[in-house]
Amino acid sequence: MRIPVPVGTMVFDENTQEQLADLTKDGETCVIAKGGQGGRGNTQFATSTNRVPTQFEPGTPGEERLLRLDLKLLADVGLVGYPNAGKSTLIAAVSAARPKIADYPFTTLTPNLGVVRWNAEQTFVIADIPGLIEGAHEGKGLGFQFLRHIERTSLLLHVIDISEWATEDPVSSLEVMRHELTAYDDALTARPFAVVGTKLDVKGEGERLERLRKYCQRRKIPFFAISAATREGLDECIRYMGQQVELLRKTPCETNS
Repeated sequence: MRIPVPVGTMVFDENTQEQLADLTKDGETCVIAKGGQGGRGNTQFATSTNRVPTQFEPGTPGEERLLRLDLKLLADVGLVGYPNAGKSTLIAAVSAARPKIADYPFTTLTPNLGVVRWNAEQTFVIADIPGLIEGAHEGKGLGFQFLRHIERTSLLLHVIDISEWATEDPVSSLEVMRHELTAYDDALTARPFAVVGTKLDVKGEGERLERLRKYCQRRKIPFFAISAATREGLDECIRYMGQQVELLRKTPCETNS
């Protein structure tokens, strides 16, 4: 019996925790449990002298397994940031995705995917992932519901609110996000990343913007200041993402499954 599952599904044996399959391509299939050997009915025993035989041969039972299906999104770019950092507004500005946008924390409860066209012929997939908070690796906030979905992304974008009324310090926000990735899976911190300061149109005096910009400059971290509302700085950011994705596709980095 065939059971269809979404692309990006990992299949585990619930009893042994053995990974049985990782379905990352459309149309990919795998055999999880083999059926038993079929038996033979009474017609198989008919002869010229015994036309209505009562003999039969029973079949053998098939394999039984208790399974766990684990879905992880497949995206080129993952948006990582605090609740209300502007991730949903950003993905809505660069793609046809229409996530819920509101001015309260954890508006996004499920990941959203969008396809971004960055030149005449090339596209990449971007994922707006539910907001990260300190302690997410321990299951706080959306916890693993957030972190598990960035394992398949090849490029991370740390989205930081630089508006004048933001409550979190921008540099501290970035450092907390990097720490959460390390605590969850140290391999994630080796993945290429950039920093995006959002809400440039309401930056006020710009002190938060400059503090974050200088922090990134000292550490040679790619940094972009944008406004998804006015599209200021957006084209440059999209072009950077597209170029990096194309580079990573040619020389793919190792990602967790």
